Amino acid sequence: MPSLPWSAIDTVLLDMDGTLLDLHFDNHFWLEHLPQRYAELHGVSRAMADMELQPLFERNAGQLQWYCLDFWSAELQLSVRELKLETAHLIALRPDADTFLEAIRRAGKRVIMITNAHRDSLSLKLERVELAPYFERLISSHDYGFPKENPQFWDALQADIGFDPARSLFIDDTLPILRSARDFGVAHLLAVKQPDSRKGPKDTAEFAAVEDYRELIVGL
Repeated sequence: MPSLPWSAIDTVLLDMDGTLLDLHFDNHFWLEHLPQRYAELHGVSRAMADMELQPLFERNAGQLQWYCLDFWSAELQLSVRELKLETAHLIALRPDADTFLEAIRRAGKRVIMITNAHRDSLSLKLERVELAPYFERLISSHDYGFPKENPQFWDALQADIGFDPARSLFIDDTLPILRSARDFGVAHLLAVKQPDSRKGPKDTAEFAAVEDYRELIVGL
């Protein structure tokens, strides 16, 4: 992981799930808990639940509705909000993410969260992990009507907060989102090596990746 040119960075844009928070909560919820509870609530087998859910997941991945709890509650005829509460004890900060946040805030950087998480998901997580005080703004892509994968998200973000992409750092665990930011002109980009603590490191392709947040603040 290369050292960052902090003197050339004014704004730090940060994803939430898999970047600041352990992705284990989301992976467990969508891949295990939701299918199991869907099966129970609709009176079908777990295998049948998986067969019904998988095409829906694939068809909506990367689109705004993929991240929308209202969409999934209507689509699946159950309360996703209530089901998320059943596994909320798994919501956890990634190691030293708070150390990193405190350091960049003290250094006088603009620190802004940009997440695809639905506002209800964001609220649930902020109730359990104290992240809000570190940020100037907490922005959900649902506020703009476009996910971060879409170029129009970045246009809306620029109009909203007036940041300089050439002097900005963006950290995210999703490669299509990082590529979208790069296309917009964000100069400093980092992926996340192991967004889910229960799974091994992932291939971050052409992007350098965060492994230890303490290493990022060297030179700050």
